[in-house]
Amino acid sequence: MDPVITNEQSSMPASRYEQLVQSVVDYAIYMLDPSGCIVSWNAGAERIKGYHASEVIGRHFALFFTLQDREEGRPERLLNQALEHGVAQDEGWRLRKDGSQFWALAALDVIRDDTGQFIGFAKVTRDITDRRESALQLDSIRAQLFQAQKLEALGQLTGGIAHDFNNLLSIIINAASLAMASQDQVRVKRLLELILDAGQRGTEMTQQLLGFARQRQMTPLAHRPKKLLSSALGMFRHALPPGIALEEEVESHLPSIEVDATQLQMVLLNLLFNARDVLQNGGLIRVSVKSVELNNAVEKLHGKFVCFEVNDNGKGIAPEVMPRIFEPFFTTKPFGKGTGLGLSQAYGFAKQSNGAILAESTLGLGTTIRLYLPAIDINP
Repeated sequence: MDPVITNEQSSMPASRYEQLVQSVVDYAIYMLDPSGCIVSWNAGAERIKGYHASEVIGRHFALFFTLQDREEGRPERLLNQALEHGVAQDEGWRLRKDGSQFWALAALDVIRDDTGQFIGFAKVTRDITDRRESALQLDSIRAQLFQAQKLEALGQLTGGIAHDFNNLLSIIINAASLAMASQDQVRVKRLLELILDAGQRGTEMTQQLLGFARQRQMTPLAHRPKKLLSSALGMFRHALPPGIALEEEVESHLPSIEVDATQLQMVLLNLLFNARDVLQNGGLIRVSVKSVELNNAVEKLHGKFVCFEVNDNGKGIAPEVMPRIFEPFFTTKPFGKGTGLGLSQAYGFAKQSNGAILAESTLGLGTTIRLYLPAIDINP
């Protein structure tokens, strides 16, 4: 919120102060009496709200609120909040004289005279409709990019998943054929159990993929880190080529984290795909999850966090490249092999989750990415 100019902050003569307020056209600046009625009106208020001073002086400032806000008592709540705390800030729809709406960022300050007696309120309103629309468009673009990343990840998983499904179908078909040809009831039962097990594994794989691919509203909820990691690794194993080993280490009794499960799985898959892609001639990927206590050592974070760590023993990242790896669309992969959005999306997710993501790399030895997410006490 931009600073509010009150009569207590000005030492200039009243006439000069009035000239200053009247010269401001980007902000609606006006005074209210103790009951909330308008007693002054500047040029910015006329431009933004469409009323001349003669049309609003003496009227209650609830005039500018929507019908729903008035029915819910929003204007009165703002006055009471300002009286209680000295200032009230608000953001929402407001009405112009012609009935059109604009998105307002407003501040309401208590005004007192030289003796400390309450004499009214100073009201400052700014039209930030364009800013809000830009933010909404940015959110939409981010959602589209996130969905594109999911589709890219699913594309990388497709080959391995098709192979695994083919194996499951082969088990089912062969076991069913043997069961039909067998007269041994014990053997038939064993074959049916094999068919049932393969079918259940296929069902779990399908549910996992559908849950990951589904486009839905992002909702942070309490989750167990081990369960989310297992789900991501379950999908990643389908895209793991021969020659690359995968090691997993999960600390026991981990605290829960409050995240959107699909977003975190997307981040983990991006980190795993990056580790896989640098191990062109085979190698080792280590994934670990542990609880850590931070004391301003990592981007000034403080408290208990859960750390997801992905390490590879690949060729590493050059020092001159490291500062750019979290930039959108920056990639060291060949053309057509990556969008450069994976680590950028991971960085954004970490920040939105009040966490952090760090990278360490040594040429010839490999790279380690650590994702820190705040721990919570609730266990789902």
